[in-house]
Parts: sequence; structure tokens; C-alpha cells
Amino acid sequence: MLFSGKNVLVTGASRGIGRSIAQQFAEQGACVAVHYRSNRAAAEETMASLAGAGHGLFSAEMGDPQQVQQLIDDVVAQMGRLHILVNNAGIYIDHPLPITDYDTWQAVWSQVLAVNLTGVANAMWCSARHMLQFADGGRIVNISSRGAFRGEPTAPAYGASKAGLNAMSQSLAKLLAPHNISVAVVAPGFVETDMAADHLAGAAGDAIRAQSPFNRVATPDEVAHATLFLASPGTEFMSGAILDVNGASYLRT
Repeated sequence: MLFSGKNVLVTGASRGIGRSIAQQFAEQGACVAVHYRSNRAAAEETMASLAGAGHGLFSAEMGDPQQVQQLIDDVVAQMGRLHILVNNAGIYIDHPLPITDYDTWQAVWSQVLAVNLTGVANAMWCSARHMLQFADGGRIVNISSRGAFRGEPTAPAYGASKAGLNAMSQSLAKLLAPHNISVAVVAPGFVETDMAADHLAGAAGDAIRAQSPFNRVATPDEVAHATLFLASPGTEFMSGAILDVNGASYLRT
């Protein structure tokens, strides 16, 4: 199998995109470390759905640097080595400026950046320091968003966190390439997940689907497929790439 003998950590794997990524890696022979923050029941459902054996369940708050470090240490201790890191965990909080008070504004920015940007940076640091010990290095794939390019008017902290994630990923792609560690990014648009459910079911749902000429949004499996592609053998030279998965709803130049 494509990922036979590889150990993969997928953050935010209890549901949605993360669950699909974990499932597809397991189907291709990988041992998967399933990370969750607090929803253990959902994470156990993910674990039960994985093909093969040797998978593990791990909990951590990605906004807490100590817990992130402990997460990587625990994965390595249990699995022996970490070959692939997928940073999928993230949060989205609406905070439109005209109706958000200053205290809430500051709190949302702190919370979103801590998880979506600093938490990913910490996971990359801990994982890359482990991968640097091996001649064949490793792979890191970060899940970003179309919003990093198009903007997120009612959730600017989310858009900014994903734009920062893109820049950080490309910076570290350049730094880590000599050590055979590739870093790439998947940038979805709207996806059929719990995070997007309210938007898709509401009055704007049809308009959101119409943003794509396919007249739909992506499935978690489609985002997972792109993620596995970037982590697969033969795509090392795509390090630094940002792969759009938005159904031609937003085209960058």
C-alpha cells in the first residue's frame, strides 16, 4: 500500500475533514494517530472506522504549547516514529466588526490565532525536530482555506490565521527541504462539515453552492484525497505549494 509502514498524526481527526483524512490514510496502510480536543466519543467513532491496526487516540488542546509538545512526544513514544503530520485542527468564530464589542474582538483574535496559527507552528516545530533525526525526513501537510486569499469579512481572525499559515508553511518549506522534510498546503473552500453546516443550511446556502460552477461544495473526502496526494511518494518537489480545492469558486492569479 502507498503508506504502508508510515505513521501519520492527523489533528482534529474526530470528525469532518480530519476523519476523512484519517480514514484514507488507514485505507492506504498507514498507522494513524487520531487527535481530538474534547469530543472523545467522536474520536472513538473515527478510530472504529479505520482500516487496519496500530492506530492510536490522543487528546490535546492545540492552543496550549505544552499540550502540543506532549502530543508529539506521546505519538512518538507509542508509535516509534512520526513520518507525516497533517495539521487539520482549526476553529472558526464569526466576529463582524460593526457588532462585536472590543473585549470580544480581542478574545476571539487571541483564541483563533492560538489554535489556527501558533498551535500549528508549535506542532510543526515539535514534529520537524523529530523528523530531523532521520535521513529520509518526513512530510507536513497543513489545511488552510480559500479565505486566506478571498477574505473572511465576518471572521477576519480566521482569514488572517490561514494567510499566516500559508506564509509560515512556505517559509518552513524552504528551510526544511535540505533535510528531506516537505511542507505543503491544501486550501479548501466551503466543505460539507459541521463547521459549515449552519451556513449551508441557511438562507445563503444556495448562493454558497452557486459560487462553484459545479453548484456544490466540496466533500471531506475530496479534501482528504488532495492531502494524501501531497503526502505521497513522488510529490516531494511540490513542497511549498498551496493546492486549491474549491471547485473553481475562487481563482488565484
